[in-house]
Amino acid sequence: MLHEILLSLSGHPSPLLRNDYTDPRAQSIISPPERELLKTAGHLSDLHCKLISYTAQISASHSSVICRAVSTAINSIYLAAFQRKVLEVEDSILRKDASLVGAYNIVPLTAVIGEFTGWSRRLEWLWDLVQFILKEKEGSPCRAAQLIDRLRDELKTGYADIGETALSLVGVAETAWLKQVSAWVLYGRIPVLGDRDFFIQRDEQDEQGYSINHKLLPSFVTPSTASSMLFIGTSLNRVKTRSSIEPSNNGLDHLSSQFQTLAALKSPLNSVALSRAITSIRLTLSRTTLQKLLPLAKVLEMLSLFREFFLLGRGEFAMALTQQADEVIRSRWRRADNLAYEKRYGLSNVMVKEGEVAAVLTKTWAILGSMQGQHADEDEGLELARDLLRLNLSKTKASTPVKGKPNTSHQTAGNISSTPFRNLLFSVPVVLTSQIPPPLDLFLTVSDVQTYTSINSYLLSIRRSHLHLTDLWKITSLRRHHPPPPRPPYSTTKGGVARTRVLRERWSIRSSAMRSAWSTSSAAIFFLAETEAYLQVDIVEGLWDDFHGWLTGKREHEQQQSTRPNPLRHNLSSETVDPPSGNNVGNALRTSEPTQTSNPPHHDPQTLAIAHRLYLRTLTRRLLLTQPSFTDALYELLVHTDQLAALVHRLQSIWAAADLEADEGVVDAFSDLAAEEKDVRASVIEVEDQVKRGVESVVGMLRNLSTDSAFMAELEDGDGDGAQDGDEETGAGFGDEGVADGEEGQGYRPRRTGGIDRLLMKLDFGGWFDAGRASRGEEGDDEF
Repeated sequence: MLHEILLSLSGHPSPLLRNDYTDPRAQSIISPPERELLKTAGHLSDLHCKLISYTAQISASHSSVICRAVSTAINSIYLAAFQRKVLEVEDSILRKDASLVGAYNIVPLTAVIGEFTGWSRRLEWLWDLVQFILKEKEGSPCRAAQLIDRLRDELKTGYADIGETALSLVGVAETAWLKQVSAWVLYGRIPVLGDRDFFIQRDEQDEQGYSINHKLLPSFVTPSTASSMLFIGTSLNRVKTRSSIEPSNNGLDHLSSQFQTLAALKSPLNSVALSRAITSIRLTLSRTTLQKLLPLAKVLEMLSLFREFFLLGRGEFAMALTQQADEVIRSRWRRADNLAYEKRYGLSNVMVKEGEVAAVLTKTWAILGSMQGQHADEDEGLELARDLLRLNLSKTKASTPVKGKPNTSHQTAGNISSTPFRNLLFSVPVVLTSQIPPPLDLFLTVSDVQTYTSINSYLLSIRRSHLHLTDLWKITSLRRHHPPPPRPPYSTTKGGVARTRVLRERWSIRSSAMRSAWSTSSAAIFFLAETEAYLQVDIVEGLWDDFHGWLTGKREHEQQQSTRPNPLRHNLSSETVDPPSGNNVGNALRTSEPTQTSNPPHHDPQTLAIAHRLYLRTLTRRLLLTQPSFTDALYELLVHTDQLAALVHRLQSIWAAADLEADEGVVDAFSDLAAEEKDVRASVIEVEDQVKRGVESVVGMLRNLSTDSAFMAELEDGDGDGAQDGDEETGAGFGDEGVADGEEGQGYRPRRTGGIDRLLMKLDFGGWFDAGRASRGEEGDDEF
């Protein structure tokens, strides 16, 4: 019987232990305590047999490599240990060990079963773990991340034997997982075995070609660490495709050091230790390979292009582009008018085509090139912009927001509003985009370019309306007596006096008619000028100088110089020391001069990408592009200002035709100038009122935003908080203080610039709004 029990415990099923002994004859032979002992032995035998069978099945056919490794470890470590325990018990019985064999060679069943007391709970726990691996969740098998998280949770059960077993299996699972990670972060390869179980997957829709599946990510891996792994692997894949990068002689040494960095990690893996190891590998890759592929000069060149052309750092570019676009629109309408006489109708006569939009940008480059002069040096920035920038018709109906996932909470507040500023340049959606050269796609993404596109449409619309209003003052006939009165001696005759009287009466009528339009246009110009100055100088220029200083290391140097005591100030403020002589002053000045750093700091591409996205996020928030209430009101105002400028030009053309008809007798049989003048003047009055109400509405929105405590807190302190959790979709990782982590812990933190209160202090229109409301209340719907 003992032999049968030991064989059954070794993994060979026995009917002796499977019998419940409920038969009366069996109950008379075996006592109740013996039945309980046999039941315990049968339970252990059953668990052992099932574990042997199912672990073999998992090791042979499971799709997850980590699950296979854990199953193999269960079989090779704990089931083998259980079998060794059975052999030890059998050996003790054969040797007649006093601990098991009593007098007259009697072996108590209690002593035999007592040797396996510690294995009951462990085998039951292992069986539960095997069932967890075999169980399918939502139609998919057990994943490595689920198994690792389950094993790490089991470390906290409180049982020493279970904790020891779980710790051993956690080490096996994490070692297998680190092997998959090492293939990706050291060679840029997705593991061949278990590729569906790896958290980085191929994604053809993603611009990088790979994406992170957060469902396959273990809990101890933070989003920033996962994004660093994604960046390292994608960078290695890009390096392989660059034939200009020569492999360094010490590449194997760096690879060996990176192997040692991963091998030094101890199980259970710590999030901080893993993050430091991945950061070390990323910085090593950046110093050895990526620095040659993406030097700082190339980064600054591309960012300067965005600053000059997308953020309108070059004012002549915005002016030339606006003029060429207006010329295309005017030519299209003139062509439509000419075709109307031939009774040929159709939207194709008015709609702008893709080729015309591209031709506008080509003419803009030609104008900018002609401004350089014949003997001027070649403008490299202009040549780069000519190669990369494109002006295209937009196929999308809404503004493209900052790239985000549906489950990210911070992206909702950071999205750019869908106000269609892109429709104002050509009356159809037109956007300025840029191509991303291959080396620069290490830190630039398509979503970054889309953000620049939205900002460009926003700033260009304001500049365009400002130019249209200021161009009204170039219409000389509206500002002066035109045509002038006759000269002597004809002016002294009766005909000359009558002619002069007619011209003066005509001028007086038109001047009084235009007085309200000029005042409204002046107020709108004042509003647009102050708003544009605030956005361009305080926000765009301030943030760019700060970001550029962080890139080149000048900002840290200035901070160090500001904290360093000035010896000249100390000498001049001393009362006990004599005033310094000229030589002493010169020495003090030379001492206080900043010593320029010869080597600018090197930022790895991921740090550049994180800082650049934080810079864009801060820029869109400070430009108020994330507030639909403000952007919608501003868009309506810009539309009305364009209407006002167009109506004034139309009124001037009507008056010119009327003068030609009255003075020279040239009559246009197809137009009724008097009726058109009446309609246009009524429209001017209506649009003036809309412009005034638009300015009042925008200023009111600014006041509401300035009193909104939540928005002001987000504006002042939200730049760091909004990035504190990191960007899951782009792989951005941020530090605990909400700044972009740098190579040596000196992350980029945008400085506080601008302030709505500062803009509101300038936008003081006095009683203009009240006067407008009073005049509307008194006059009602009076004619012009």
